[in-house]
Amino acid sequence: MSRKSLLTTVVGSYPQPEWLIDRQALATASVPRIRASGLWRIAPEHLEEAQDDATLLAIRDMERAGVDLISDGEIRRESYSNRFATALEGIDIDRPGQIIGGSGRATPVPRVVGPIRRVRPVQVRDVQFLRAYTERHIKATVPGPFTMAQQAQNEYYPNRERLAMDYAACVNEEIKALFAAGADVVQLDEPWLRTNPDEARAYAVSAIDKALEGIEGTTAVHLCFGYAAMVQGKPSRYAFLTELERSAVQQISLEAAQPRLDLAVLQELSTKTIVLGVLDLNDMQIETPESIAAKIRDALRHIPAARLMVAPDCGMKYLPRAVAYQKLRAMTLGAAIVRDSLS
Repeated sequence: MSRKSLLTTVVGSYPQPEWLIDRQALATASVPRIRASGLWRIAPEHLEEAQDDATLLAIRDMERAGVDLISDGEIRRESYSNRFATALEGIDIDRPGQIIGGSGRATPVPRVVGPIRRVRPVQVRDVQFLRAYTERHIKATVPGPFTMAQQAQNEYYPNRERLAMDYAACVNEEIKALFAAGADVVQLDEPWLRTNPDEARAYAVSAIDKALEGIEGTTAVHLCFGYAAMVQGKPSRYAFLTELERSAVQQISLEAAQPRLDLAVLQELSTKTIVLGVLDLNDMQIETPESIAAKIRDALRHIPAARLMVAPDCGMKYLPRAVAYQKLRAMTLGAAIVRDSLS
């Protein structure tokens, strides 16, 4: 990774073009946990080529915006988690289960009917494609084992902890393959750590560490309160966060702008690099570089620049593409203001 301070990155997703996916249907439904192939506008025999083309658009936008560590925009996914979670053995694809989500609504989820196993690479081609089309440092994202266990109807394992540990073994195999394919950073997406903090305290760190066992590359965990398009009224603190200080992960990615996170908590994560969310994705107004710089300086009261990176709060897939690009550009310019002042 670059030695310059205050590197910029993305959490993962970037807006998919309207010609590729039905964005209105995507925005009005709950976040897909099972396969949702009906969202795609392109015929199956042409879908991969169309997704490749849209991925190139996302790559170029992130490069033009000046982002240091980019992703592929997760263009091939219907959600951050369902593509990987439904590719594993042990899931009944044809007859999904359901859980009651935080909104109180029943949500279709993968139904676990046997041992969870990774039987094939899931996102390796995605990373190979990204590596081939950019010279920037690249990040790959995988749903975390705790979150996948929470987002499933378990009809096989004696408890969710055992289920999470087998998910962790699958994630571990995938992460090793993603680094071999050229990833510079691999991030676990674990938003459900704060949704069920009591259960998280019981075994989430153990599951995350198992997912990272034997991994030599740079790893991250992302926590958030949910997509801004779906969740309002976010708290100003995480119910589960400082517990990650004892985990094997090197970077912790936090949503901080929309919930106005109390940044004093960063002092309790003394060995981790913090990827700080500085873009409020609930606000369609474009932040100014100066306002971004002010947020970064607030964080620097609690953490040295050498351990701080900046990012959007969360994935950007629900934003209009023009808004997403302009926000990223403001973010990189704001980071440059602070970087120049430090040097």
